[in-house]
Amino acid sequence: MKRLLTLIACIGLLLLSQCSGNKNDTVITIKTNYGNMVAILYDETPKHKENFIKLAKEGYYNDLLFHRIIQGFMIQGGDPDSKNATPGQPLGMGGPGYTVEAEINPKFFHEKGSLSAARLGDQQNPGKASSGSQFYIVQGTIVRQTDADGLRIDQAKLSSSFQKIIQDPNNQPLIDSLNQLYMTGDMQAYQRKIYSLVPRIEKMTGQKIYKEVSPEKLKAYTTVGGAPHLDGEYTVFGKIISGLDVIDKIAAVPTEQERPVEDVSMTVTVEELPRKKITELYGYQYPN
Repeated sequence: MKRLLTLIACIGLLLLSQCSGNKNDTVITIKTNYGNMVAILYDETPKHKENFIKLAKEGYYNDLLFHRIIQGFMIQGGDPDSKNATPGQPLGMGGPGYTVEAEINPKFFHEKGSLSAARLGDQQNPGKASSGSQFYIVQGTIVRQTDADGLRIDQAKLSSSFQKIIQDPNNQPLIDSLNQLYMTGDMQAYQRKIYSLVPRIEKMTGQKIYKEVSPEKLKAYTTVGGAPHLDGEYTVFGKIISGLDVIDKIAAVPTEQERPVEDVSMTVTVEELPRKKITELYGYQYPN
């Protein structure tokens, strides 16, 4: 009986240890000449987590560049061809020779600081498989409260439904007015106009375009910002938990054809820490 009680006590202590945050996790540090970014990787995307840790431990990412930067959108790196690349050399097609199966989880979205996998487009890659090494970190923009309705729209369904609309000659006056608005260069006004047409498009096509959006997602996009149009299309497998300001600094670097004029290189290190320690150091709260 005493042994049985001891065993039960040990199991209880083990469960208590796991629940109290003493379980270890991996912290990724991306070091740049603009500062360091610290990230955690999600357990719910195990293939991406395992692959990124493996490459980082091998030193694969060291001295590679953030070769593609679009301010207000994202910074992208991980192309092995960027190591020692000459000025103006086209980049973005390199990798380790394999892809990673998509692990798109609706729980994770493209808020600022999201660590996501780059990939080829749908036409070449209908399964949305990720690049074996290239990743991007979201900067994005803050969605105004007046534009928050757009977050409730399924962009893929809107796009397919809109294609049906523009193919109908009876809708030519509508198309002409949209083209005129587009030519003004006011993309926010153009987007708001498109969103205002959703009820009409739903009625005309019979396609349900509005979707449910969690309060968490609405809050993140209207306060921190991000790139909501990417949701459901790319695998989000981690999050920057320290160094969001570094994203802004890198995103502001002058570019030519989206490549920085001056190289922005990286060194990636891996460290295993108790989750409780990660919370103490970086303020990241693990979900229960």
